[in-house]
Amino acid sequence: MPVSEHPISLGRLKKRAEFLRVRGGRSWRAGSLVLQAKKQSQADGAGGVARFGFTATKRLGNAVTRNRARRRLKETVRIAAGKLARPGYDYVVIARDGALTHSFSEIEKDLHAAFERVHKGSSERA
Repeated sequence: MPVSEHPISLGRLKKRAEFLRVRGGRSWRAGSLVLQAKKQSQADGAGGVARFGFTATKRLGNAVTRNRARRRLKETVRIAAGKLARPGYDYVVIARDGALTHSFSEIEKDLHAAFERVHKGSSERA
């Protein structure tokens, strides 16, 4: 899906401090991933763009395995998150074992459920 079809623009989290700030927000575990979300503060300067960071712990396996899991999650987010993510939020997607073994449709279902759960009860709507 070309980027132009996304209803919102998606950015990236790259600095460790950004990842640590999101860790203090809401999270939801699914079979293939953990999604953490936190509303951006005015000081972040992201301009209301939904930003994503991806990580995989060493417990998942060696570097090749971790990179494969991250690539699978990045592609799923690229396809699905444009409709699910809210502007003004930062998200961290953490790979779990299922990111390597589940089909893309299962990972997409996990991502969809995780988005619903981290935003459940949140009054701000995009």
